[in-house]
Amino acid sequence: MNQPKQHAVDATRIELSKTADYRDGYSNSVQVRMSVWDFHLVFGTMAQESPEQMHFSAFQGIYLSPQQAKALANILGNNIAQYEQTFGEIALEPQYMQPNGPVH
Repeated sequence: MNQPKQHAVDATRIELSKTADYRDGYSNSVQVRMSVWDFHLVFGTMAQESPEQMHFSAFQGIYLSPQQAKALANILGNNIAQYEQTFGEIALEPQYMQPNGPVH
């Protein structure tokens, strides 16, 4: 009987660990900046201090290669679809974006 061929990826064992400075945080706002070399995600919290003013407090910036950014977009899209299938459609609040946002 022939055994199915095992691909190298299937044989690779991935071990997850956390660094000493690992931390969880809550973000209700993410700014995305991009350049030809990478994407920069800046996570923070946004609060409306008055009807005319929003305040963004950044706490973490993460740089991703274009390939990792695209992989993240695909994974998030799949997970959002599964979430909405289970719990219903996610309603979006009005977006506060700069027209033609920053490109560095």
